[in-house]
Amino acid sequence: MAQAGVLLTKEPAPQAVPAPDLPVKVYEMALNAGPDSSSGLATAGFRTAKYLPAEWYQSNDDLYHKASTGCEQGERGRAEAKELAERAAATAQRTQRDSTASLGQRLRDIHFWKAELQKEIEELDAETGLLAAQKLRLERALDATEVPYAIATDNLQCRERRQPPDLVSDEVERELLKEAELIRNIQELLKRTLMQAGNQMRLNRDHKEVCEMDWSDKIETYNIDDKCGRYSNQSTNIQFHPSSVKFEESASTPETWAKFSHDNIYTAEREKLASINLRALIDNILHDVSEDLRMQCAAVNEAFAKRCEELDDAKHKLEHHLKKILKEIGDQEANIAALKQAIKDKEAPMKVAQTRLYDRSFRPNVELCRDEAQFRLTGEVEELTESIESLKKKLLESEQSLRNLEDTRMNLEKEIAVKTNSIFIDRQKCMVHRTHYPVVLKLAGYQ
Repeated sequence: MAQAGVLLTKEPAPQAVPAPDLPVKVYEMALNAGPDSSSGLATAGFRTAKYLPAEWYQSNDDLYHKASTGCEQGERGRAEAKELAERAAATAQRTQRDSTASLGQRLRDIHFWKAELQKEIEELDAETGLLAAQKLRLERALDATEVPYAIATDNLQCRERRQPPDLVSDEVERELLKEAELIRNIQELLKRTLMQAGNQMRLNRDHKEVCEMDWSDKIETYNIDDKCGRYSNQSTNIQFHPSSVKFEESASTPETWAKFSHDNIYTAEREKLASINLRALIDNILHDVSEDLRMQCAAVNEAFAKRCEELDDAKHKLEHHLKKILKEIGDQEANIAALKQAIKDKEAPMKVAQTRLYDRSFRPNVELCRDEAQFRLTGEVEELTESIESLKKKLLESEQSLRNLEDTRMNLEKEIAVKTNSIFIDRQKCMVHRTHYPVVLKLAGYQ
């Protein structure tokens, strides 16, 4: 066999003269027609298997020529076989070297895509972890909204226990209804975002699984091609596999092979970008939600404070008017007592005047005169009667005024009690309950 390093640049020189170039010797057969010829009938019985000397020589020369030609052809065949073997050895060595180089290039390609897939898997896994943390924040924020909603509904229910006329649809109630509606809308938004985050995490895991399967195939293929690249003519684990020299119908082309991994990475990158955008959206949503809730809480607290000030002011004015009414009631009671005493004081003068008139009605005869004294006594009685009637009328008016003052006092006391109850509900019940409102960090899902 020719060595691998020897290259044949031209045909080797022949080791002998080619058979066609040798001169052909023509032998003329002599006819035996003499007396010793075997053509005679007398020697016919002795001529059966015998040749002439010339035929014998001709036969030997033919054998010599055939042997010489065979040697020359064999030598030429050996030279051609040696040249073919050397050429086949060189071709085998070259093709093996080219195949090894192709396997090396293939290994580099596989390593490149394997590294890209591994990088994408790690990044997608990290992104899924970050999205899971944001999803946890959403769940915490959703749970945290239960406390503000319970506070708002409890405030509304507590304020339903106010008594008329304080049972009004005031600014506090409008702000509380707005707060409850805001919390319900926020809860719906957080639930939708939670569902979106769950779907995105599922997509991330699905595409990560696709990349992992591709990466696993790349690992297996890399190990196979690496083992194939290490095979040599001296390897002990090589053998014939005639059926392997064919292309599978389902085999991919280098273009489709690279496109498959490229598409997997592109899809994973797209989902990773969608996950990053969703995380940013969740962060903005949680920030806006916490700010909106705290702002609405501040608006409700401000409305409560303002309403409590109005109630305090109304209560103070009612108490002030109650004091005046109570003083007026006392004065009116004293006035009524004075009027009664004045009426009673008129009884004695009335008795005196009427007794005088009665006694003078018994004067005899002409003495029953309508004198000045009689007119005066009659006028006194009339004046006293008029005074008593005026006093009684004033007494009735004063008693009615006293009753009105008492009714006003009762109304004022009832209204003060109503205001006290409203202040207790708004300040001691609602505002104290609102001190348990979650802080911004909890509403943002950090706690």
